Amino acid sequence: MGDANTTLTAVEARHLLRRTGFGARPRDVERILARGDTRGEMADRLLNFRPTRFRPGGTSDDDSRDKWLRYLLRTPRQLQEKLVLFWHDHFATSADQVANLFMRNQNRLLRQYCQGDFKALVKAINLDAAMMDFLNTSDNSKAEPNENYARELLELFTLGVHDASGVTNYTQADIVQIARAFTGWRHDSAGTPALVPGLHDFSDGTGEFASRGPKVIFKTRGGFGPGGRSFTVNGSGEAEIDTVIDILFDHTDSTGHKTVARYVGRRLVEYFAYPGVDIAVVDELIDDSNFGNTWDIASFLRALFVHDEFYRSGAPIGTATVKSVKWPIDLVIGTYRQLGVKPKGRALATRPQGSAQSLRAALEDMGQVLLSPPSVFGWDTELDWVSGFAMLSRYALVRDICYSNDGSSHSLRPERLIDRALTDPNQIVAAVAYALGLADQDGSNSQLTAQDVATLVAFLTDDGASPSIDQFSLAGDRKVRGVFALLLQSAAYQLH
Repeated sequence: MGDANTTLTAVEARHLLRRTGFGARPRDVERILARGDTRGEMADRLLNFRPTRFRPGGTSDDDSRDKWLRYLLRTPRQLQEKLVLFWHDHFATSADQVANLFMRNQNRLLRQYCQGDFKALVKAINLDAAMMDFLNTSDNSKAEPNENYARELLELFTLGVHDASGVTNYTQADIVQIARAFTGWRHDSAGTPALVPGLHDFSDGTGEFASRGPKVIFKTRGGFGPGGRSFTVNGSGEAEIDTVIDILFDHTDSTGHKTVARYVGRRLVEYFAYPGVDIAVVDELIDDSNFGNTWDIASFLRALFVHDEFYRSGAPIGTATVKSVKWPIDLVIGTYRQLGVKPKGRALATRPQGSAQSLRAALEDMGQVLLSPPSVFGWDTELDWVSGFAMLSRYALVRDICYSNDGSSHSLRPERLIDRALTDPNQIVAAVAYALGLADQDGSNSQLTAQDVATLVAFLTDDGASPSIDQFSLAGDRKVRGVFALLLQSAAYQLH
């Protein structure tokens, strides 16, 4: 059993870097081991960043996608970007329906709030122009309240439909009432929000819309009692939407736990650790970090990054190991960084081997288009990432990188990653596995099985016909590139 004071092993260091960033380069792992970092010290290093104000530029969605890709490839704030991707999926909004400027602004907003106060993030999302347009707040008026945002605020952003015991967290009546709070909000061409009083439902059980009753929510859910909670206690109009969020964050589930903390906490654990996490683990992390009271995302993540359960999926693939499928963006950025391949300038618009396909097109083939999640539910992850066509696309990208030796910025340079003087096939396999973050330098603590190694050695030696490998020969170079490609295509690399 370990805790914040446990010194990181090489296996744990690699796992931590893979999950909190894009890849686990040997030099980064060695730096951690040389310092003798504990889990807590390394978690603090990772979380100690000031969010940048980067916003993907460009006048088209594809320009913005390319600029974000370029930023992902070069930024040292890898955890920041992993969090931006998480929140982009959590508060899924699509450029297919929203103006480019507003999507770019939302991207910056997610970056600025990514590790801070989750309640403040939700309040900011309330009035984010991209979200207002995507879920129809911009069309919500007192004459015809639009329920889209209210519904997703409860279902996807804060509470979830059911709690851990299977009990529903809210009713249709709650959605109807919350929609009233958001009536009349509009934004200008720059995305600046404002309440238009003439479009807002100020009634509270009297007057024109008396039939809607008082502005009270959670009369039958949330632990508030039969009287529920009014969202006009801080005043009507502009104050209502913040008051709604304050009430949501006080909501307790059927077992008395903070519903938002459990729902969002579980999503964070499943993103950074593994799917299907037990709710007891989430509760322990909430208690350790006081997340249910402070809503501090960084504190929750620190508790996660020092916990044994986080490192559980770092073990080699086996019946007792729960793994997570790498997102396409994780695979693409992680592979380029792991290999030290740095496409420059317009090279982002092409692929290795002279392919005209762009990196963003390759990502689309794998099932992920940045700035355009397929629905308000975000991306379908895990096994949905590995359909037949998507897997072929994943394999094709790493193959093209590994076999590209034309000197372009997409080309793999094996001599930068392994000792080209090695001739023993077992040592070459070990060296490549180490370069890809799959094993220690001597081949120990490997994510590979003995059968995996034997298969790679057989590939290198043509089933033993060539027991010594000349890496400087054309055939030897191509074989080594093949080992890189096969390992990048293996389950050991494609899974966290």
